[in-house]
Amino acid sequence: MSRQRLIAFLTALAVAVGLAILVPLASTASAAECTTPYSSSAVYTGGMTASYNSHNWQAKWWTQGETPSTGGSGVWADQGSCGSGSGGTGGTTGGSGNCNYPAWVAGHNYVAGDIVKYTNGNYYKASHDNPGYDPVISTWYWDPYGCNGGGGTTPPSNGSFVVSEAQFNQMFPSRNSFYSYSGLTAALSAYPGFATTGSDTVKKQEAAAFLANVSHETGGLVYITEIDKSGNYCDANQSYGCPAGTYAYYGRGPIQLSWNFNYKAAGDALGVNLLNNPSLVETDSAIAWKTGLWYWNTQTGPGTMTGHNAMVNGAGFGETIRSINGSIECNGGNPAQVQSRINAYQNFVSILGVPAGNNLSC
Repeated sequence: MSRQRLIAFLTALAVAVGLAILVPLASTASAAECTTPYSSSAVYTGGMTASYNSHNWQAKWWTQGETPSTGGSGVWADQGSCGSGSGGTGGTTGGSGNCNYPAWVAGHNYVAGDIVKYTNGNYYKASHDNPGYDPVISTWYWDPYGCNGGGGTTPPSNGSFVVSEAQFNQMFPSRNSFYSYSGLTAALSAYPGFATTGSDTVKKQEAAAFLANVSHETGGLVYITEIDKSGNYCDANQSYGCPAGTYAYYGRGPIQLSWNFNYKAAGDALGVNLLNNPSLVETDSAIAWKTGLWYWNTQTGPGTMTGHNAMVNGAGFGETIRSINGSIECNGGNPAQVQSRINAYQNFVSILGVPAGNNLSC
């Protein structure tokens, strides 16, 4: 009997005696989890990912405002379908079940996709392989991760920033167009705790404190770079040297980032090669704002705490001055400069409708 006739005979026999025919179903591989949804206002650099139309995409180089697709400039690489594949316009970062991921360990090697619990109680997912970088500082390597029972932090969107565009324009009526509101809001995702921590009053006080110091450093967001660029901000003792040139690391951006070691540290944290390309801080608005937020959220400078911690933990505006330029201005060093910062802060909290709080000076 031929194979085909045998199969037909056995099928007919099974039907006759009432047996169910078990037909093997085609196996389906579950789609990958969708990463953070694409945002047209966000800046993406090489290696960063976003989800769009139920697919994950990876940027090959810097881009902003180009919707992920296989066409266009070719900046986006399709990483395959994600989520349920239902055709939505993006995915959500999240997990199922209870959060029982291991604690983050400094110096431990992580690969993209690893999820850890950080010391602040929030969860983070590695977006790129890294040798144990801090999830709060090295935000290019980690994304906030939310799961049932967990406390993932959601980066603020343009509409949720505590300073509206109208208020921003009121604060900086003569600003250089380079310092755009869209550039600032695009940079917020790098440090999701900024102006989102604490009460509504504290959130607005922190935003006002950051912008007041920024205003002082840039003459009201007028100067993109420092006026005198002849200074040598190259520490030749660093192993990586000064590849962009001895005089290339002058002050740039909202907090006037300077010195080769600061460009190296900020670039490593943000996933941008600022050591070799310091000019990005004066040509890319979002990157400029990110360097300011990097310093504010991660650097203590000559102080004992970051500007962010000073405002959310009640130390007061005076401690933010100390962390930025305290070695020169505080303790009677330059009271006129300190007062200039305080005046800007008081003006900005008035615009935002909150009190200034205590400990304004240093």
